[in-house]
Amino acid sequence: MEAGGGGPLLPDSVLYEIFLYLDHVDVLAAALVCRQWHAVARDEFLWKELFYRYYRISREVPRHPAAVSWYDEFQRLYDTIPCVEVQALKEHNDQVLHLSFSHSGCLFASCSKDCTVKIWSNELDISLQHSSNMRPYNWSYTQFSQFNSDDSLLLVSGVFVGPHNSSSGEIAVISMENFTLLSRVRNKPYDVFGCWLNETNLISGNLHRIGRITSCSVLWLNNAFQGIESENVNVVKRLFKIQNLNASTIRTVMVADCSRDSEEEEAKPKQTPEPAGQELPDDGDVTAEDGLQQFFDDIMEGRVRPAMTETELETKVAELFIRNRTKPPELNLLPTDSNSKTKYLIFTTGCLTYSPHQIGIKRILPHQMTTAGPVLGEERRSDEFFDSLDHVIDIHGHIIGMGLSPDHRYLYVNSRAWPRDCVISDPMQPPPIAEEIDLHVFDLKTMKEVKRALRAHRAYTPNEECFFIFLDVSRDFVASGAEDRHGYIWDRHYNICLAKLQHDNVVNSVAFSPVEQELLLTASDDATIKVWRSPRTVRIQQARKPRPRKLLFSWLMNQKS
Repeated sequence: MEAGGGGPLLPDSVLYEIFLYLDHVDVLAAALVCRQWHAVARDEFLWKELFYRYYRISREVPRHPAAVSWYDEFQRLYDTIPCVEVQALKEHNDQVLHLSFSHSGCLFASCSKDCTVKIWSNELDISLQHSSNMRPYNWSYTQFSQFNSDDSLLLVSGVFVGPHNSSSGEIAVISMENFTLLSRVRNKPYDVFGCWLNETNLISGNLHRIGRITSCSVLWLNNAFQGIESENVNVVKRLFKIQNLNASTIRTVMVADCSRDSEEEEAKPKQTPEPAGQELPDDGDVTAEDGLQQFFDDIMEGRVRPAMTETELETKVAELFIRNRTKPPELNLLPTDSNSKTKYLIFTTGCLTYSPHQIGIKRILPHQMTTAGPVLGEERRSDEFFDSLDHVIDIHGHIIGMGLSPDHRYLYVNSRAWPRDCVISDPMQPPPIAEEIDLHVFDLKTMKEVKRALRAHRAYTPNEECFFIFLDVSRDFVASGAEDRHGYIWDRHYNICLAKLQHDNVVNSVAFSPVEQELLLTASDDATIKVWRSPRTVRIQQARKPRPRKLLFSWLMNQKS
């Protein structure tokens, strides 16, 4: 074995003893027990062995393609994880629900059950810059925020208290120039959250009940400046109208921007569109009207057996109705031009029960990215009441979180699995959900799941009380909150858990700085926001601080006296 640093080599037997020792103690402590460590500090064979043994990674997993050496890769995982708590922010006086960074990384926003959205300045010591109280607008609490692409506007989503104490959602747009409120938009249900489509237009939702378990979700495009725009300019336009079956609704909307993908273009197979609900058997040339009439005739003449419940009947009628009243999906879901500015609208939905268990994907066409043009779906034919989904991903579990990689290539999904062979007979009684959270990864180029699900974090609330746990993805890491009073960090390449970040209560949200992945924020029900930095960053910052000279000055004064 040749050493990169020169000097005498350790005998193989000594190296073997070190490898055994590393199974029980800290790797760097083991390094210090050897006086000759500097002689082999850059030996690739040694660091490869240390890497696989210390992190317990299968040797079938190759080294990260961007890694220069095993030494650098070991150092990256050991020294650049934001796992050192450097600050605790306690300006909120209730549960902190969500965190979001500006794209520049200079600011971040926090939402809380105390009904404020706070804007923070991200400096060496983080400080509060502004706080907006939303109670004067009849909000119960703030739950989500997002900066637009040039960081000039902040979207804030919250729960709005309406007449007779009914709750719905509302979105507010705040100017970052002077923190004034520019506009407010209704948002129903409130866990649609809302998101930016581009610099000046945001997406909200509305829900219309059709039956007891059948509804229609409408997604709207809103101009952020609608409160001050001319009345001659369209400030609202309907994007999509989608029918919901079995008490499901559209929630948690986000936009994936395909133009961010800078990787080499791969062959783009056409995706087979999937329906939003359960697909019905093909009846040949029979129209939905004929099928519906035949279905009613079968009921009246007693040919339908066994007898259907009211819920099953409503679902069957809705399925037959939408078969001939839905606009067909876009056949070519993936963009064919490498410079395409195609965007996908991504959201949670379902077809079997009210708990969100599917991911719906709908392509947003260029002419739909502005509020100008036809309003209220005037471009559709009179018999096309609903839009179909271009793709559906079934999770087989309760979805409790979603996040995009920085290049928008991969979608990360937190879910709590249903029992493997469960059967849902009543949409109002979803299956029990696992305490263990699965973190799935989907490639938005192929629409397929990649790698194995990440695990470590847990949640305990049942279906009817289940709430969103926000996750975030950086270049190399993915982080998530959990109900077990910890935040978690995994490596995206090796699929290993690297750190647990402790709080005193549920961790609701995490956020990496978009310009410095060695900085992470966590928000908790303990009403605190914790700031975490990597060991490497902490050492650098401490080295830059001037050493205190107070004790030396006192000693000199005592000597003079």
